Amino acid sequence: MTARGWFLFSLMGVIWGIPYLMIKVAVDAVSPSTVVFVRCAIGAVLLLPFALRQGGLPRTLRAYWRPMLAFACIEIIGPWFTLTDAERHLSSSTAGLLIAGVPIVGVVLARFFGATEHLGARRAAGLALGLAGVAVLTIPHLTGGDARSLGEVMLTVLGYATAPLIAARHLRDVPSLHLTAPCLALAALVYAPAAAATWPAHTPSVSVLAALAGLGVICTAVAFVAFLELIKEAGPTRATVITYVNPAVAVAAGALFLGEDLTASIAVAFALILAGSVLATAAGPRGTSRRVPWSARQTSRADGRVESP
Repeated sequence: MTARGWFLFSLMGVIWGIPYLMIKVAVDAVSPSTVVFVRCAIGAVLLLPFALRQGGLPRTLRAYWRPMLAFACIEIIGPWFTLTDAERHLSSSTAGLLIAGVPIVGVVLARFFGATEHLGARRAAGLALGLAGVAVLTIPHLTGGDARSLGEVMLTVLGYATAPLIAARHLRDVPSLHLTAPCLALAALVYAPAAAATWPAHTPSVSVLAALAGLGVICTAVAFVAFLELIKEAGPTRATVITYVNPAVAVAAGALFLGEDLTASIAVAFALILAGSVLATAAGPRGTSRRVPWSARQTSRADGRVESP
């Protein structure tokens, strides 16, 4: 993977490792529908002006509205509600740990989507190694919650594994802002009625407002643009390997902000997750280069990588 790919990978590992903590703080004071609405509304308000300024948004919507609608439903509208609702009963670290199953599900689903990414022995070993690290973290933390909450997280995992494959196969020619901003706006409209019906009677605390703002600005607006660029750079399967880093970040956030202990098992899990991520994101066999629309200065390989010359 290129230096740009590693930067995006590291950035996403951190940015999508902290939402679980923010969601937990927010959902204790406001409804899941309100959390999703505020998060999507902030992201849409921040990104839509840039998408419009870029030009060509109406033409993009007319040409790609079907896969864009599918992406919005499978990546945002469904999973963000199920994950947020699950965190009413699950701890933030538990939710983050369970989401780490995304790459494994993604590898299985990729075969049904006809993905061309090659899964060699080294990358398969990396996925297994990362999963072992997640298991080390998961065993002592899988406490609390109920069958419904666990099922909601599993639905979130399925959505998070499927959406990048849709983006990689059907939306590669769509600029990141043209995809992200309309999808967030649609999600905000979908959840607006439920959010209005459950809007808190009193202004939430400063910590809750800060969590909602962080979810909208950092974990939505910034994160989505970076994630879609990562998919173009590294391919959908390798892009979802950030979910092996996310739980480690979630546990670290718990230690920093909630005073949780960092044990020896957590240190071992960190090592396994990071080593597995390196192996799982290793480049596959090189294919024939071709130009791609989102940058005239970049070339694309058959394994899904985008590399600057």
